[in-house]
Amino acid sequence: MLSILIPTYNYNIYPLVKKIHAQLSKTAYVFEILCLDDHSEKQDTIAQNEAINSLENATYTILPENIGRSRIRNLLAQKATHKWLLFLDADVLPVADDFITKYVETISDEKEVIYGGILYQQEKPKKENVLRWIYGKEREALTVSQRQEASYLRFLTLSFLIRKDVFDKVNFNEDIPNARHEDTLFANDLKHMEVHLTHIHNPVYHLGLDTSKGFIHKSMESVEVLILFMKNGLIEPNDILITKVFARVKKFGLNHLLSLMYTWFGKFFEKNLLSNNPSMFIFDLYRLTYLCYLDKRQ
Repeated sequence: MLSILIPTYNYNIYPLVKKIHAQLSKTAYVFEILCLDDHSEKQDTIAQNEAINSLENATYTILPENIGRSRIRNLLAQKATHKWLLFLDADVLPVADDFITKYVETISDEKEVIYGGILYQQEKPKKENVLRWIYGKEREALTVSQRQEASYLRFLTLSFLIRKDVFDKVNFNEDIPNARHEDTLFANDLKHMEVHLTHIHNPVYHLGLDTSKGFIHKSMESVEVLILFMKNGLIEPNDILITKVFARVKKFGLNHLLSLMYTWFGKFFEKNLLSNNPSMFIFDLYRLTYLCYLDKRQ
């Protein structure tokens, strides 16, 4: 009845798989755990993950080449044999000991996608990781009621349950660059196809915190991808908050000023974001001014 699908790349997923397997083994659920490695380079990590193959109904397979975040998720779904698919990112860990049961007990005929949410550990990390931690706690670790206010916009693909026949119709876009926002497009497609999305409280911890410098780099890459998405009609400005704000400032001719702000104050913005007390306002402004800057160069 349940296929657990975990893509990984240079990350030790054995603790995650072992915990999920232990929970499943205490139930009468029919299950499989499928893990695909996107051609990792770290041999020590591969060796750790190969222990997964010793667990009943669990497999760990290394792909012969790197195929990217979208294709590997679609491939996992194609290999799955059960009606319900539980996607888990490599760097998460269930909070509750009855994590699997909570998901399964939510299943009903009218349910199509179920999202349990994520949490971040309370202890503040080292300075080099603090930006990603603050962003996660303020923007991602939301209550069920907060998520329901913007149901699809606040859906993340780190941990979600989906019916296989639904995923066959709405899967991850393989035509986009292997950069960012494949989850944004997926959520947007769910919305436009009117797929029923249910929010529950069944979180996972997000453990794999990028460094602040790395997170800034990924965030700016994401802005570049958004320009491409808007240009190719993959998203409408109102689909995402930053593009919605961008459309408004452009309407009133403020985009030119914001573009200049990026060139004038970009280094100042980055200095704040690399500090031990980064501002989410500065983070948003940095991305918005960069979006205006890129648009002006088109």
